[in-house]
Amino acid sequence: MLSIKGLNKKYGRFQAVSDLNLEIAEGEIFGFVGPNGAGKTTTMKIMCGLLKATSGEISLDGVDVIKHSKEIKEKIGYMPDFFGVYDDLKVSEYLEFYASIYNIKGPDRKKITDDLLELVDLSGKRETYVDSLSRGMKQRLCLARSLVHNPRLLVLDEPASGMDPRARIEMKEILRNLKDMGKTIIISSHILPELSELCTGIGIIDKGRMVASGSVDEIMQRVYSKKVIKLKVRDRLDDAVLILKEYPFIEKLVSDDNNIKASFDGGDEEMSRVLSALVNGGIPVVSFAQLNGNLEDVFMKVTKGDDRQ
Repeated sequence: MLSIKGLNKKYGRFQAVSDLNLEIAEGEIFGFVGPNGAGKTTTMKIMCGLLKATSGEISLDGVDVIKHSKEIKEKIGYMPDFFGVYDDLKVSEYLEFYASIYNIKGPDRKKITDDLLELVDLSGKRETYVDSLSRGMKQRLCLARSLVHNPRLLVLDEPASGMDPRARIEMKEILRNLKDMGKTIIISSHILPELSELCTGIGIIDKGRMVASGSVDEIMQRVYSKKVIKLKVRDRLDDAVLILKEYPFIEKLVSDDNNIKASFDGGDEEMSRVLSALVNGGIPVVSFAQLNGNLEDVFMKVTKGDDRQ
């Protein structure tokens, strides 16, 4: 659906985006993550035709975004990280105003407003002034605003920023509903655990470059070439270490205070053999498990925020 090839953006001598390549399929929820200043917002604005690229190609459904920005804007709904709202309008008036910008008139305008308010769970607030809404409600309203023209692609820059936990859960459910409705969604966020469970794909950008992309599992397999096991024994730590050292697929053992951590290059069968050997050797094993990395660990590692092996 969306294809980015060799994208570059310069501000004078500063390279904001550098040779960025990305493919996003229809129906995906794609998470776009990176440190502050990494180039996420710049890239998203170029996607939406709001900024001109220095060089490179972006196409949406085969249409050149850079050359045909007006046509593309009809297919994209954009929610910026800092959004303006008209505080002296009622919620329904706010959405109707934006619908009028897209030349939606009469009964269609009211129906779209009603449907969107129901979608973002603001039907009970239609006569409420925008100024009196909570931050979470304002963000849901701005999401509804980005949907008034029924775009195929949603580009959401930090939509859950500043929300409390309940509001984030509500936003996450709305995004899942939008995916079920056939929308393709690109979302940037600093709330990495929620992205990992919500998104079908992830792209990590650092200093303007895409340093990793794919599903969370695919990225983790590339970043962590070997598994890590951790076990705890009640006593006989040294004996447990000696048993583990007998296996060539176990290396880099670190032991301390009855805990052992090691790199493990094997599967379930090898894991079972190791555990059986420890038990048969009379080692009082308290816990034995494979450590699972997470998106936060991957993010720190690929953006040079963590030098641990």
